[in-house]
Amino acid sequence: MRERSRGIAVPIGLIAAGILAGFVTAWGLTAQANAEQPLVDKLVLSDTIQPVSAGQLDRALARADADGAQALLVELDTPGGLVDSMRTMAGAILSSRVPVIVYVSPAGARAGSAGFFLMESADVAAMAPGTNAGAAHVVFEFGKPDETMSQKVENDAEAFLRSYVKQRGRNVEAAQAALQTSKSYTAAEALDLHLIDVIASNDAQLLADVDGRTITRMDGSKLVMHVGGARIVMLQPTVREQLLGWLVDPNIALLMLVAGALLIYLEFNTPGTIVPGALGTLMVLLAIFGLNLLPIRFTAVLLLVAALALLILEAKIGGHGVLAIAGIVCLTFGTLTLVAAPVPEMGISLAVALGVSAGFGVITVLLVRLAVRARRMKSRLGVDAMVGSRATAMEPLNPEGHVLVEGEIWLAVAPQPVAAGSTLRVVGHEQYLLRVTAVDPSAVPASRA
Repeated sequence: MRERSRGIAVPIGLIAAGILAGFVTAWGLTAQANAEQPLVDKLVLSDTIQPVSAGQLDRALARADADGAQALLVELDTPGGLVDSMRTMAGAILSSRVPVIVYVSPAGARAGSAGFFLMESADVAAMAPGTNAGAAHVVFEFGKPDETMSQKVENDAEAFLRSYVKQRGRNVEAAQAALQTSKSYTAAEALDLHLIDVIASNDAQLLADVDGRTITRMDGSKLVMHVGGARIVMLQPTVREQLLGWLVDPNIALLMLVAGALLIYLEFNTPGTIVPGALGTLMVLLAIFGLNLLPIRFTAVLLLVAALALLILEAKIGGHGVLAIAGIVCLTFGTLTLVAAPVPEMGISLAVALGVSAGFGVITVLLVRLAVRARRMKSRLGVDAMVGSRATAMEPLNPEGHVLVEGEIWLAVAPQPVAAGSTLRVVGHEQYLLRVTAVDPSAVPASRA
């Protein structure tokens, strides 16, 4: 029996060793294949161009450099955005150690305004069928400046575009037309005019078309692209970038600002609840942080301050609704013009502005009125609280007698005789003696001749 066990153990050990060796060999072959297969990192930018986008691109370029990637593929779909963020991003692409491929995709996507600058700055510019690019005329964030300033800004943008379009070997005249006359191009038109290098339906086709091409870097050096059949690694946004991308939406930031302000006001009126105050403070700080990433008009901020003042005055002194309406109008115009948006997608929508203005205006007036009423009532306790109340004469007052006030019997004095059962009003008091007057003049007995 012992010999048979030994005879069985030997083949099992050999089989296990063989399986292990097979796994090691397969792992080694896979690792070798991955090492030989080119790597391309991919970043998707499908939002407006703003500081969050610039941060995402910087991180992607650093990651591609650290990974030893053959290229960074940027899938772009944007209506445009801020000039400062665009220049930062274009500069990062131009100075990147890793070649950058900007691909306007999928079908229906666009590289509008600032996105056109980014597409032209890439080592390889590509578009998918059914996309368009252009309409890159400078839109001023704070209104139309004088002619001289306008010309200076436009000339500066044209010079920036020319500085790298020519270096990339693309059509300078067609690129300037997109800036000067807001001309926009389809993918086929952009390829015919040498504004882009490739039209591709998907990533695999794009890399296959680019593979083997010689590109000219900004320093004048030549580089042959080896990206055919590359392994594409998608770069996911970090939690911080997701949060900032959410906060940089001006509609979200405005709603958080208003809701946070109301929660803080609630905390002031009901001190000790803690939760509304803490949550409101957090929401206001996050909203301010998000709005700080966007261009804000200071005239709009003044309108918001004026609106708040008008709403408070309406609640305190009463204006028959006129002050409240004026405050809501100021609030609406202030919210609509708060963000100096170069593209409509970066502005506050009309529906949000109207909803926030009307809701915040009505709630503010009601809350302030309740607070003012509560503060006034605090000083009217005991006998003071009965001033203005209705009373009923329990017996004839001539001039003193007992009256019933809110279910309590009080001694009262009237300026003239009052019949029993008459309706009276409390007009004052002396210690615990109420002073009353008749509401109905007929309750006063006629004087005798």
